[in-house]
Amino acid sequence: MKNWNDKPYHSFDYMLKERFHGKVYKVALNGGMTCPNRDGTLGNRGCIFCSAGGSGDFAGNRQDSITEQIEKQIASIRKKRNADRFIAYFQAYTNTYAPVEYLRKIYTEAISHPNVVAVSIGTRPDCLGEEVLDLLEELNHIKPVWVELGLQSIHEKTARYIRRGYPLSCFNTAVKNLRERNLEVIVHTILGLPYETKEDILATMEYLNHMDIQGIKLQLLHVLKGTDLAEDYLAGKFQVYSMEEYLDLLIDCLEHLSPDMVIHRLTGDGPKELLLAPLWSSAKRTVLNTLHQECKARNSYQGKQYKED
Repeated sequence: MKNWNDKPYHSFDYMLKERFHGKVYKVALNGGMTCPNRDGTLGNRGCIFCSAGGSGDFAGNRQDSITEQIEKQIASIRKKRNADRFIAYFQAYTNTYAPVEYLRKIYTEAISHPNVVAVSIGTRPDCLGEEVLDLLEELNHIKPVWVELGLQSIHEKTARYIRRGYPLSCFNTAVKNLRERNLEVIVHTILGLPYETKEDILATMEYLNHMDIQGIKLQLLHVLKGTDLAEDYLAGKFQVYSMEEYLDLLIDCLEHLSPDMVIHRLTGDGPKELLLAPLWSSAKRTVLNTLHQECKARNSYQGKQYKED
């Protein structure tokens, strides 16, 4: 077992301290974009789990400039913590889904902020054209640029159910194109999607072990009010995990993941006013503390069952 500051997994916080030699915080930004799954290109209802905020419910106000959003969130964080380094995280909707001239403007505004040490951009694999890739590569020479891809699952049946809107081959191509430009890739997965088994989820972990990606988000499925997923949940079409069930699955996932993979997220924390289920997920600190206790009791750690080819 590797030593990640006494955590049983290669945490995002550990990576940041190793790379930037201190604590770094995220500021979540809204670039004012939409998504091909919402503007009629692929659909107009979004992915089945996505809230009206486009997974950016904690992001800044789109009426503010990028600089204003950064400054407001820095001020809020500094009320609680002594912080001076930040990651500009373009979170809401699909953050490469706009003309490249506009993307250059907002990305440059973020990367030029003196307190920003890196930029992270949440997007879809099918929204990474050549001009966008070239821009990201250019900016990556100024400060680190990370690209977060919403995959959720490798299984096409699941992809159709959640209305993802692109095939797995598109994801593979996006990862290849990003890595050819030396851009780091973080992949979003969701654990507990309806009708997926534990074996299905572990197959996604195994698949990603063989991809040239640098980080992963293990997101607990949470049901938000007003989504199509909520309609299926209320109709009794599926159940959500208990905390015990989720932690068992999460530990299995960590054990199967490469120890080199940085773990950017381990649970879900939807807005409390929108969260329908599971309600226990709002106690994030309790979930993480229990995870650490369980890993210690089981002598479990990331990569325990990982086998290199």
